[in-house]
Amino acid sequence: MNRTFRIWTLSALVSALAACGGGDHDAGPGPTAEQPAQPKVAVQDLPTGTYVVSLGDASAPTVGKYYAAEDGSRLLAVADGTDRADRLYRRSAQEAWVAVPPSATDVSVTLLRSDAIPATTPAPASLAGTYVALVSAGTTARLSVNASGDITAGASACKLSGKLAANALPGTMKATLAMAGCGALPASSTGVATFDKDYLPAKFRLLSDDGIRAIDLWAFAE
Repeated sequence: MNRTFRIWTLSALVSALAACGGGDHDAGPGPTAEQPAQPKVAVQDLPTGTYVVSLGDASAPTVGKYYAAEDGSRLLAVADGTDRADRLYRRSAQEAWVAVPPSATDVSVTLLRSDAIPATTPAPASLAGTYVALVSAGTTARLSVNASGDITAGASACKLSGKLAANALPGTMKATLAMAGCGALPASSTGVATFDKDYLPAKFRLLSDDGIRAIDLWAFAE
C-alpha cells in the first residue's frame, strides 16, 4: 500500500512539472526594458589654450570662455546676460562631453568665433588672503585661502570651503568645494578656479557644478 502511494505521488509530481513546461531550464529570459539612449553632446574642438568665444545666434551671439588642455580635457563656460556662467560643457581626458545642466536632447555646439587669450595660472601662495564671493542677490560668502590652496569658510551665514590644486586646463586650478547655508547651492561641487583680467576687480572665479547646476562665484579680495 505504501509502495503504491509513493508511485502515485511521484507520477503526479512528474505530470505537474510537465504541465509547467518541465522546469524552467528551457525558458528564455524575461522581457527587459530597453535603456533610453542618453543625449549626445558635441562641442567644437579647439587647440590647447584659453579663448574668448561666441556661439549661438550670429545676430545676437552669446559669449563664453573656453579652456583646452593638452590631455584632451576641455571646459566651455557660457555666460548669461549678467556675464555669469549659466551653462557648462566639460570633457575629461579621453571621455565624452557633458552638458550642465543636463540636456534632454542631443546638443551640438559650433563656435561663431574664438580668440585666444593669455593663460595665467598664479602660484597658490600668491592667492593667500581673505575674500568675499557673491553667491546671489543679497547673499555673500566670506572665505580665506592659504598658501597651500586650502579654502576655509569665514564669518558669514553661507559657508564655503574646499581646496585649490594644480590642474591640466591652462589658466585654471582644480577646485573642490563644499557649501552650507548658501541657499539653492548644492552641498558640494567640483570645477575650476580661473584667473583672467576680464574679471577685475575680482581676484578669481570659481566655476563648478554638481552635475545638475552650473555655479559661478567671483571672489573679491577684502
